[in-house]
Amino acid sequence: MSTSQRDITELERQVEAASKPFRTLVEQMQRVIVGQDDLIEGLLSGLLMNGHVLIEGVPGLAKTTAVSCLAAGIRTDFRRIQFTPDLLPADLVGTMIYRPNTGEFTVKRGPIFANIILADEINRAPAKVQSALLEAMQERQVTIGEETFKLPDPFLVLATQNPIEQEGTYPLPEAQVDRFALKVTVDYPTPKQERQILDRMARTSGAAEISAVMRPEDIVHARSVVDQVHMDDRIKDYCVELVVSTRDPGMHKVPIKDLVQYGCSPRATIALALASKAKAFLAGRGYVVPQDVKDMARLVLRHRIGLSYEAEALEKRPDDIVQVLLDHVPVP
Repeated sequence: MSTSQRDITELERQVEAASKPFRTLVEQMQRVIVGQDDLIEGLLSGLLMNGHVLIEGVPGLAKTTAVSCLAAGIRTDFRRIQFTPDLLPADLVGTMIYRPNTGEFTVKRGPIFANIILADEINRAPAKVQSALLEAMQERQVTIGEETFKLPDPFLVLATQNPIEQEGTYPLPEAQVDRFALKVTVDYPTPKQERQILDRMARTSGAAEISAVMRPEDIVHARSVVDQVHMDDRIKDYCVELVVSTRDPGMHKVPIKDLVQYGCSPRATIALALASKAKAFLAGRGYVVPQDVKDMARLVLRHRIGLSYEAEALEKRPDDIVQVLLDHVPVP
């Protein structure tokens, strides 16, 4: 056996061992969540690639439940923050408290100091709160008074939002949306799945309990293995060409020139490569195949594509643009 073959065999063994807790976590989550495989995979991919996840869907589709189940399956700190129009930055990051007995100010840390944050209905909060959350997401630190505090590792923001057509919602700033590695859209269940939901949930005693099957150390170790997952140079070029084609459709004669106001940033290229590695890891492989890239393209690109007025007039969605890209950019 050659050196490269031995390396691949050893990597496959590491992937198999490191991905086992994640498969067990999926089994635990599926005790409560019916269907929604894309949502579960998106949440786990965000954990593995150290990237925040935005979850969009109308109320009642188990967005909050899925995040709560994920957190329950990990022995870690978890905080749920309900975003409302009257929320203040201090409610999120913390504030300075005056102690009369000592005559000094002390720091009271906010709920952001946890490993997993559920930012529920994130697009109902004012701009100042969004700005405070943006610093935490990007810098993984927060500023209280004149002091800067590091956030724990791992640190993951899983944010839910309702479609912006709903009353009382506000579009998130483009800079903040770009900080989310993935955006998962949650659709209505099929009639068969809805019947399963009815059989499982229609009782007063509540849903089944989730057992904690993973530790934060498992996540950190799994990320080190994901970094080692092999990605061929041709697949790296494929990732680059998909992203660059959102800015320069003429590269592969992709017919979206008049439909896109602005394309994806280089951050999307990095996220697409990492998401593809996470997809391969969850599948138990030590290497990325082109289908991994195609499967993760929508989750990575859909929220980073700015549609033109013409696209909106034609009722085009970002997913439609991504599909055109996948149809025209040559697959290695």
